[in-house]
Amino acid sequence: MNSPQPRDRADAGAWLAVAAGTLGAMMATLDISIVNSSLPTIQGEIGASGTEGTWIATAYLVAEIIIIPLSGWLEKLLGLRTLLLLAAGLFTCFSIVCGLSTSLPTMIIGRVGQGFTGGALIPTAMTIIATRLPRWQQPVGNAMFGATAILGPVFGPVLGGWLTENVSWHYSFFINVPIGIALITLLLVAIPYEKPKMNLLREADWFGVAGMALGLGGLTVVLEEGEREQWFSSPDIRWLALTSLIGFILLAIGQVRARHPVIQLRLLRDRQFGAVVAMAMVVGVALYGTAYVIPQFLSGIADYNSLQSGEIVLLSGLPMIMMMPFVPVLLRRLDIRLAVGSGLLMLAISAFLETDLSPLSSGGSFIFSQLLRGLGTVLAMMFLNQAAIRSVSPAQAGDAAGLYSAARNLGGSLALAGIAVIQEQRMWLHSRRLEDSLSANSDLVQNYIATQSSALGGQATALRSLAAIIQTQALTMTYADLFWILGVGIMAITPLVLFLRPLPSNAPPVTTH
Repeated sequence: MNSPQPRDRADAGAWLAVAAGTLGAMMATLDISIVNSSLPTIQGEIGASGTEGTWIATAYLVAEIIIIPLSGWLEKLLGLRTLLLLAAGLFTCFSIVCGLSTSLPTMIIGRVGQGFTGGALIPTAMTIIATRLPRWQQPVGNAMFGATAILGPVFGPVLGGWLTENVSWHYSFFINVPIGIALITLLLVAIPYEKPKMNLLREADWFGVAGMALGLGGLTVVLEEGEREQWFSSPDIRWLALTSLIGFILLAIGQVRARHPVIQLRLLRDRQFGAVVAMAMVVGVALYGTAYVIPQFLSGIADYNSLQSGEIVLLSGLPMIMMMPFVPVLLRRLDIRLAVGSGLLMLAISAFLETDLSPLSSGGSFIFSQLLRGLGTVLAMMFLNQAAIRSVSPAQAGDAAGLYSAARNLGGSLALAGIAVIQEQRMWLHSRRLEDSLSANSDLVQNYIATQSSALGGQATALRSLAAIIQTQALTMTYADLFWILGVGIMAITPLVLFLRPLPSNAPPVTTH
């Protein structure tokens, strides 16, 4: 039996290309959440209401989800270097637009531009790994990419909160300028020029392009805004839902009619790749959902500021940092089914650990579960990254990376939408149940009202105090419900690990561009 040929090593240019792709992905993933902690400050300075201010975060996500699956086709059309240079340069410019914004429309334009250009930086990082590194060296590249995919959303709120409190919220965007300059320099040095294939425009799957924009864009806005707009009682939501449906119909037409569909949905027929995409979506739910829920709990219940909440969220990144040196070895030695299954179980257990929250819980209540969650995310995400690009040929790596990244981000969008729906419904239910359990004529309630009336200076103030206690208890129970639902959802998806094929340890190198 022939032994693998480690002599075929990636050169310095290939590793610089991987570094460039990783840096671009880090910049894009960081900006998904960097505004979360500074959102109230930004809203106040640009004159946006709370509802309008959510679009500062949503606009980026909508644009990113649209462009990510199209990045494979854009790479073939423009060439990898040209696409990345355009994306990095425009992302930096749109970041400056955001930092200089004095009104909501200008901020939204900047965030949409960031989303469209940043979205192209994420899957292309996986494409560089799949096409520039031999298979036996890809685990190192995947460890680098996985670190950015995990740490970006986790570190974003901390960095944004620190900059807002110590410098200015504007620097949450201006920080991208030096990163963008470094990225453009790396791209010019490390990635060779490829002549654009403009002939692809004539035979492009325009049904698919339009379908992706209308379908995913409409669906994301419906999920983000549905609860706030009372779902289908709102004409806007009805029109957006219809737009999304038309988009998905156009996408289906493109899959049937086009010789080369803009997005290769047929890749999902592969047992392993389909399972990887489904599990990536659930990991996205866990990653983005907990990064949102935990700061909300600490802010609303424990009275933490944005920086303190961000530091608790950042705890889940510690296992990533500590495991970084060992990830390439684990990717080569550990069975993928065992690793992903263990990672998903850790994510589920970490969620179940948080179902016993009380109004007295503080950041310390999340320390162990956050560390466990970080370890589970590392195991699941790293091996799923590897499986995603090993499930297909190098020629299909761009399409596979786009589908995989879109699934993870769509999971985050579903998490935020689901949290909004469940939180409102369960909050109402728990409040009513608590109120029903307190009889106005009971001695306990009467004694409480009498004591508080004398202490606070009136019965009305005492009743408001009782209402606040009920709301706090109901909110705490709601957050516990959210973690329980998350744990059950992860457990339900875990059996998909049985569809994964072991990663060969001595596969031949991939042909590079």
